Amino acid sequence: MKPEDQKKRLRKQIATKKKKYTKEQKLELSNTIWNHIEQLPSFRESQTLLVYHSLSDEVYTHEFIEKWSDKKQILLPVVKGDKLVLRSYEKYHLTSGVFGIQEPTGTDFTEWDKIDFIIIPAIAYDIKGNRLGRGGGYYDRLLPQLKGLKVGVCFPFQLVDQLPVEEFDIQVDLVIYE
Repeated sequence: MKPEDQKKRLRKQIATKKKKYTKEQKLELSNTIWNHIEQLPSFRESQTLLVYHSLSDEVYTHEFIEKWSDKKQILLPVVKGDKLVLRSYEKYHLTSGVFGIQEPTGTDFTEWDKIDFIIIPAIAYDIKGNRLGRGGGYYDRLLPQLKGLKVGVCFPFQLVDQLPVEEFDIQVDLVIYE
């Protein structure tokens, strides 16, 4: 089976598993993940975070972003064409983007070397840090340009033994799943 076919099958399997969890269960799992992240020395020392504004089926980020937005610079991705640009999070300056994701308005953040902690969503991760995204390749194009610690977050049922990997797929440094 081709990698792209394997990926499609895995996306469907994970979607089925997600439906078995209530919003409350996903929130509880998300809080556990954020508690682990907040204990990491690399997180505590970081000053500029790239996070994502979660959809309902992802590890929930909204409270985490709000909690840390007055202590650290929070950046969120914005879809522009086939790539992601980054903008600073400001609570009252969000708009619905291309995929219905809340995105910040304002100017693009271009000092990428200052980003020292990167939190990345996925459909699934494997134990080696390989990531299965939604299929658009947005993060695979962005991540090679960033030097900060790349941390994948996922629910426990999104962690698999091995993912199909293609040459353009980018690994993360660490996966937090519970």
